[in-house]
Formats: sequence, C-alpha cells, structure tokens
Amino acid sequence: MNLAATSTDGASHLVQGGDLSSSAPNRARIPILYVILGVLLVISIVPMYFYSAQVEAINRDRLKTNEMLLQNTVTRSLADDLSQHERSLRMMLANLSSAIQVASGGDIGSKNIEAPELRALLENFVSSSDEVAYATLLNSEAKGISAGRIAPDAFLQRELQHAYDAAHDGRAYNGQALQVEDGKTPRTVVLVSSPVSYGGRFLGMVGAVVDLQFLIGRLREVSGGGLIPYVVDSQGRLVAAASPQYVTGQDMKTLEIVRNFVDAGNKAQLAATKEFDVHEGKKNIEMLGTYSPVTALDWAVVVQKPQLEAYRGVYEMQRTARLLALLAVLLSIGVSIFAARRITNPLQVLTESGRALARGDFSQRVHLRSRTEIGELAETFNTMSKELEQFVEDLKRAAEENRALFLGSIQMLAGAVDEKDPYTRGHSDRVTRYSMMIAKEMKLDAPFMETLQISAQLHDVGKIGIEDRILKKPGALTAEEFEVMKTHTTKGANILRPVTQLAEMLPGIELHHEALDGRGYPYGLKGEQIPLLARVIAVADTFDALTTNRPYQHAHTPEEALDIIQNLAGKRLDPEPVAALMAVYGRGEIRIQRIAIKRAVAPDAAADATAAAAVPAIPGVETANLASLERTRV
Repeated sequence: MNLAATSTDGASHLVQGGDLSSSAPNRARIPILYVILGVLLVISIVPMYFYSAQVEAINRDRLKTNEMLLQNTVTRSLADDLSQHERSLRMMLANLSSAIQVASGGDIGSKNIEAPELRALLENFVSSSDEVAYATLLNSEAKGISAGRIAPDAFLQRELQHAYDAAHDGRAYNGQALQVEDGKTPRTVVLVSSPVSYGGRFLGMVGAVVDLQFLIGRLREVSGGGLIPYVVDSQGRLVAAASPQYVTGQDMKTLEIVRNFVDAGNKAQLAATKEFDVHEGKKNIEMLGTYSPVTALDWAVVVQKPQLEAYRGVYEMQRTARLLALLAVLLSIGVSIFAARRITNPLQVLTESGRALARGDFSQRVHLRSRTEIGELAETFNTMSKELEQFVEDLKRAAEENRALFLGSIQMLAGAVDEKDPYTRGHSDRVTRYSMMIAKEMKLDAPFMETLQISAQLHDVGKIGIEDRILKKPGALTAEEFEVMKTHTTKGANILRPVTQLAEMLPGIELHHEALDGRGYPYGLKGEQIPLLARVIAVADTFDALTTNRPYQHAHTPEEALDIIQNLAGKRLDPEPVAALMAVYGRGEIRIQRIAIKRAVAPDAAADATAAAAVPAIPGVETANLASLERTRV
C-alpha cells in the first residue's frame, strides 16, 4: 500500500519538475571564444605549471579518498548483507513461533511437545533454507525437539543453554561463532534464538543454528588485489575470514583497527577508516583498514590493504600528471580556438532542451549533427528523455499493479476465512463494501478509507484459529463457547501484528466488537476509547450479521436490521456511522442478495433465554433479537 503511494508521488514529482527557464538570467553574454583567448594570453607556462601541481595534489587526495571510500563501500555492503540475513532469520523465527502457537493451541508442554505437527514445522523450517543447519524447540520445562544436518557438540550445547536462559528472560539471543563438524568439513556456525510466548506467558524457545558459509563466500568475492576482508565480534574474536590463515575464534585485537572497534563498544555505530602498521616478524607493513559495525549482531566487518597497493594509483598519477600538464599548455592555445566554436552552438541547443525537460516536457529531443562528445551528449540526452518518459509511465503502472496485487492478496486471505462456513461466505467482502459506503458518507479522508478497506476485509481473520465445532454450531453458543469465539479479535491482531505494513489496520481487526457502553470485548473500552476505524466496521459488521442467515438466527429484513441498529446507536454503536448507514440505505445504494443455504437453524432456546435476560430491553426491538446478537459469531 505505502509502496504504491510512494511510487505515485515519485512519478508526480518527476512530472512536476521545476521550471528552470523561468529563473534563467537574460543578460548579455560574452562569447566564450573571446574568454578563452583572453585567458590564454594572460596565463603563461609558469602559472600553468603551478596550477597543474595544485591539481595533482587535489587528485592525489581524491585517489586516497576513493580508496578509503572503496573500503567503506565494501565493508558497508557486507555489513548490510549480514544485517539483512539477521532480519530475515528473525522474521523466519517469528513466523515459526506463530505457526507453533497456532499448531499447538498455545500449549507446548510435555504432552504436546512431541506432536508430529510441531516436528514437521521444525523439519520444514530447516529444509526451507540452506543456511539453517539445525533448529530446536524447547518448552518451559527445557524439553523439546530438534531437526537438522548437524549434531550439537558440547560448545553448541552451552550456547543453547545461554539461549534458553535469555529466552526465559524474554530476550532474543545471538551467540558467538563456533566451528562444528558436519560429517565432511568443519563449518562455522552461529546460534540465533527467540522466546515463544502466548498471552504474555512464557512457552519456551525456538532456536536456529545458521551456517556462515554464505558469509565466507561473500568475503572471498571481495578479496583480491591485496584486500583482506574478515568479520570480528565485540570481543575482537574472529567470526569468519576469506583467508585460511585466520581461524574462527582467533584473537584479532593485535591489529589496531580491531582494537579501535572493540574499544568503541556500543558507540561504534559508523564505519571508520585509518592507517596503521602490521608487524610480521621484523617486517613492518603499513596498512589502510576500515571497519563497519553490524549493530544487530555486535559484529564488525573489517577490510585491510597494504598502503603500497592501496596508493599505487597515486604514484602513477603523479608521473602522468606532470607530463600531461606540459602537453596541455602547448596544445591548449591551438585547440581552444577551434573547440570554442564547436562547443558554443551545441551548448545553446542543449541548454534550451534542458529547460524544456525541467518543465516536464519529456518528449523533447535534441537534433545535432556532430561526431564529437557533444553529439554523444545529445544522443545521451535524447536517451535520457525517452527513458524518463517511460520511467514515469512505468512508475504509475507499477503503483497500480502493486496496489491491485496487495488488495487481491488481502481478499484471498479473507475469502479463505469466510469459506470455513457457507453461512459466512462473502461476509468480509460485504462488510468491506458497507464500511466504505459509511466512510464515504461521513466524508472521511482518502488515507483513512484505504486503511479501512484493508482492515474491514481482514476483520475476521482470527476465525481461522476458532474450532469448527464452535464456528459452525447450529444454535446459540454457550457462555464457555462464546468466550472462545470472542478470542477471534485478538487472534486476528496477533496473526497480522508481525506485518509492520498492517499496523494501522490492527485497531479495526482487534476492536470491532467493542461497545460504546463498555460491554464489548476484548477490553471493554468505552466511547472515544474505541478508534473510529473499529466503530465504522462494527456498524457494517452488525448490519451484515442481522441481514444474513446464520446457524443461530434467520436473516432479518434490511428495515428490521436498521431498526435494531438504530436502537443500539449511542449504547453499543456509534451514532454517526449508524446515521451514515441509514442515509446510504435510504438512497437505495445497498442491495441485499438473499442466498438460501439448506441447513437447519436449531437455536438453543435455553441459551437464548439466558442471553436475553442479560441484555437490557430496548423499545421497539425484540429481546430475542438482541440475545442472538450477543451470541453473534461475526
């Protein structure tokens, strides 16, 4: 959703480029030919020489800077790769934890820990990634199951104990790098774990042993040309290296660049580059090194290179620059006169075309007959204009495709929940349609409407975790069954909470059964404590519940449903969305399609009577209707 909006905004910004032509000065210009000739007359060979010396010094500094930037780029890239792998693994562990909670019903005690479903989840988790060599699930009694290609040795068992202690304290854990045998060759691995909890209750821990072969491969890719890359932890111990001369766990603090990172501790947030010396026996080697911290892991990616190799280009540039400076002085006078005339006219054409492009006219093209770089520049300009024009169109199209794909995925997820019971088939689509009509009538803004559309579509996603014997029961629910049914709001929110892009939609999913009088669930919020998103969905949800056949009630006519909803306004439902619904229906914009499903409606008379007694009488509304509404499964 946000991606689509961003793409559209970006396209609009490109199209609405600033009008540079409006600010272009209209002063009398001095012909560039005269300027070039005048400068050449003033400048002599001696000033030119000193100028070239200054340029040489600047370029020398730039070459050194470029080498430092190269090292910075390499380390930053590797650090970002590590961070991305860590985030991906954390997301995989979060998904595995959610799947375990759903599969076990929130109970992984000694009776359920050996369940085939949980073992299958672990095995699928390990097989889904070549980087995961081992995975384990431990419950609150430190009993569990595992799957993987390696067997934990004593060192890994100690790491697992540390991870379990951290999980018991509610903390995620990143272990230190270890070398283990996988039956073929030694492998460098690291343990990553997360606690498993449900409703604030500690259930256990899920952990994964990650093979760092991918990191070693990346380090080998960037090595070469004298560049030596490796990764160290916060204590200065080696995690992985491209060179076999370094061993996992080796103390690297003998190198000054590593000591700087260790001494900085938690303050090491940015990359640092410096020159230092390395002693190899009696030999002293001057080095240039850079480290980039991997904050999430308390690691650092380090690269170093002998200065003789790093600054080789500087020495070659110095020799070349002196020779070129002399030749430039001799050739500049003759060439400048010819070049000035060849340059000025095409530059004018390019200037005018550039102003047209700045105004947003991407159809502008330059027509120049020139076999010099100016002609190539004109061709490049034309290519750029064409690609910019296509890029703007692609941005707009991609934004629409991304939005359509996102909404289609949401609809498929909601449809999967609705398909659990033929009585709720199409329920999410109808509630979404009614909610959008209500919001439009209330003149709510476009961002709210977009959030509402997705939240309403997913408002009942938590029912995927409700047992069919309760969801499809052909009669009113008992008090115990209703308590289970009420958990679908928090289940839905918990299912979607790991998806950060859906954070704005969660109030509508979790709170659409709250009531203004505080008698709703799951938290008993009152009045303005309930977000507007949830209040709008509640009205649409209630209307659809009353106008469709359910196992526990026959469908009301729209007029009967509106009478019930109107009597609930100010008590359970927000009067403003109720008024909007009445207005929309009054204009004939809502059409109720009757769908006959041949299944007996067998209401539980005793349960309805009990529920009716608990609901205060509302003039003009049958108490039985309100009791049925109290036990609604929508």
